[in-house]
Amino acid sequence: MKTNTRVVVIGGGVVGCSVLYHLAKAGWTDIMLIERSELTSGSTWHAAGGFHTLNGDPNVAKLQAYTISLYEELEAMTGQSCSLHLVGGFQMADTPERMDFLRQVHAKCRYLGMDTELVTPAEAKAMFPIMDETKFVGALWDPVEGHLDPSGTTHAYAKAARMLGAEIVLRNPVKELTQDADGTWNVVTEQGTVRAEHVVNAGGLWAREIGRMVGLELPVLAMEHMYLLTEDMPEVVEYNEATGRELCHVIDFKGEIYTRQERRGMLLGTYERACKPWSPVETPWDFGHELLQPDIDRIAPSLEVGFSHFPALERAGIKQIINGPFTFAPDGNPLVGPVPGLTNFWSACAVMAGFSQGGGVGLTLANWMTTGDPGADVWGMDVSRFGEWATLRYTNAKVRENYSRRFRIRFPNEELPAARPAQTTPLYDIMVNENNAVMGDSWGLETPLWFAPSKDEAHDVVSFHRSNDFKHIGEEVKAVRERVGVTEIANFAKYEISGPGAEAFLDRLLTNRLPKRGRLALSPMLNEFGKLIGDFTIARADDDRFMVWGSSAAQIYHMRWFERHMPRDGSVRIHRFDQTLVGLSIAGPRSRDVLAKLVDEDVSNGAFRFMDFREMAVGAAPCMVNRISYTGDLGYEIWMQPAYERTVYRAIKEAGEEFGIRDFGMRALLSMRLEKNFPTWGHELRPIYGPFEGAMERFVKLDKGDFIGREAAAREQAEGPRLRRVSMIVDATDADVMGDEPIWAKVGDTDYGTVEESHGYGPRRTGPDGREAGPSAADFGAASVRGIADGDWRVVGWVTSGGYAHGVGLSMAQGYLPAALAGRAEEGLFEIEILGERCPARIAVEPPFDPAGERMRG
Repeated sequence: MKTNTRVVVIGGGVVGCSVLYHLAKAGWTDIMLIERSELTSGSTWHAAGGFHTLNGDPNVAKLQAYTISLYEELEAMTGQSCSLHLVGGFQMADTPERMDFLRQVHAKCRYLGMDTELVTPAEAKAMFPIMDETKFVGALWDPVEGHLDPSGTTHAYAKAARMLGAEIVLRNPVKELTQDADGTWNVVTEQGTVRAEHVVNAGGLWAREIGRMVGLELPVLAMEHMYLLTEDMPEVVEYNEATGRELCHVIDFKGEIYTRQERRGMLLGTYERACKPWSPVETPWDFGHELLQPDIDRIAPSLEVGFSHFPALERAGIKQIINGPFTFAPDGNPLVGPVPGLTNFWSACAVMAGFSQGGGVGLTLANWMTTGDPGADVWGMDVSRFGEWATLRYTNAKVRENYSRRFRIRFPNEELPAARPAQTTPLYDIMVNENNAVMGDSWGLETPLWFAPSKDEAHDVVSFHRSNDFKHIGEEVKAVRERVGVTEIANFAKYEISGPGAEAFLDRLLTNRLPKRGRLALSPMLNEFGKLIGDFTIARADDDRFMVWGSSAAQIYHMRWFERHMPRDGSVRIHRFDQTLVGLSIAGPRSRDVLAKLVDEDVSNGAFRFMDFREMAVGAAPCMVNRISYTGDLGYEIWMQPAYERTVYRAIKEAGEEFGIRDFGMRALLSMRLEKNFPTWGHELRPIYGPFEGAMERFVKLDKGDFIGREAAAREQAEGPRLRRVSMIVDATDADVMGDEPIWAKVGDTDYGTVEESHGYGPRRTGPDGREAGPSAADFGAASVRGIADGDWRVVGWVTSGGYAHGVGLSMAQGYLPAALAGRAEEGLFEIEILGERCPARIAVEPPFDPAGERMRG
């Protein structure tokens, strides 16, 4: 074993071997994988080996599609069989609500270029004859599903990496990780120490323990997972002989089970509600190729439903029950990327769907390490998406909740209860007990969503349609637009950036000019490729002191970027406040009257102008006040230490009583931003869009001097953006857009660019019989595939967010279209598909509310 290398990858499962292969493929061949035992010794070897492309996050779905497309390439390169079975699969709905969910998924698949189909239970039974179709109301068919040999696939990655020059060292446990002053890592193993520039934690079941070697507590937990294999089934053999095909995959939401053919019988796995963590505190190092004791009683409720829905399974003998541990993050997605606060320490763990995601994780991490950018929008997998609140016990509770809900649908207005409350502000008890607030989880913080008229009504009725909150949100918006409202805004990221180098540092990071002292500015932040990675409000509090506000969910992500670009001479200091600084916002035409009663300074329009910043006492408490509001109305943001928040809130409510002040929540705030065409970070603004695509050009000053991403932004401006963010008014009925709906346009064969080029998967892979991605359901009597075209109508874009804009009485959406279409506001050109219904839509060139911005400036 050599003692010096560029990269050490720790862990020889499918993910570690994929990272090794992709690094070698990218040209980094001085690399080494170290495995404590044999390849596939953790959770890989006993995996069910299934793969699919569908995912709640479209960007993760694209990486899953890449993973699946890679297997034939690996087989051809290495001669090692992955034993691919590309059979397709159904998701079965047993209720109208679950069918609505499948309609939503199917619509999303249109703009991703996926050939899914909605079919009847009878059509599904034609391809999966052991089901009782009377138990279901419909199904979604995805041709890109299947299964493979976990061991063979992992060895194919490993062999490909070796062929490209990588080294693999087996039976060599890592004992310790230390780092020298120059950043070099010392990987101390049983066979000696290896010095490396980079370390990748692909430890799988032991990823948590590898993290602890460097003082890191990763939010990852292993869960026991059971599946059973049946004896040979005559129904399976009969179908195989009659059709020459395998039975496909099936997910049954009601039973929370998945099933597929395995040899001449069936495999049936469960994500049971009575789930059980495995080694929740420490993972034993001596665990390896062992299985856990089966507990069939724990999965009996799921089996009972499965036997009812698939009667032939009840008659089949059980040949074996597999129970093995798999690792999960709190939200079920992987933990990938550079670990904040550590240099050249990378995470590639919590990949529970290794054979759907392992290739994409390897590609992403290799891109990130070799070029400085992941090459795709991987926020849904970024290790920086969790904060300090994701402790061991939090992780334990959320992983169990996520596991038990894996095959349950999540409604757009559904808030999940596990591990809550994690963080609260000083107003929490007032909001819940006095104001009847319905609370939501905003990056671990309890945040008011809306206010009910009584405690008995203070809950969401979950639905894909307008629900019980609709009327009350409308009343909150009406109060703001006509009088004045107050809302808590603690769920922002807050930073102080100071020091003699602060101005130059921020000027290098941000696209807009920095404000003068006592003023505010809005600015995007770009990466080196000119893509949007941040959106901030900046106040200059002093010559060398700036306050910066941004998205709370991205604050670790942004801190990682700040630290990467900070000068090493100590001239810049960054303090992240998190919940040591909280805020309240007052907004509406009487908000100035309220503020004037609380301060001893002149806050008239001439003295305290739009986009001014001032430090002053509010209700006798020291505060910072921004004259700005995300409502798009006259308004103020008031920031203070938590110790003062109750005092300031009570003072605001008392001062506003004569003006009819009302509390409003996050849903009302987001409703009001829609009617102003304001974008949001994480939806409209993401690292797959440039600033001109995102319609942020007025905040991009190409003539101000150099900044990160300037060259790429200038090129985007010169060539013209390929896409363009738009706001749209939708003729919806009782359901509004939720995000990820396709936008149709009546454009015939006009070439505006394809969905695949702009946001989809690209070329589709073919099965052994020449059909795209396996057999079509049409071969078995189902309706023909509509794809992304319907006569003159074509899917040309996608929705990023939306809802009902109560202030103007309109259903609205934001999304992206080809730039050539983005300026066309005529009627009859666009439709947005909502729960299977295509609703007429038109572009809102000007904001429906206060298009000239007179209210917020007045």
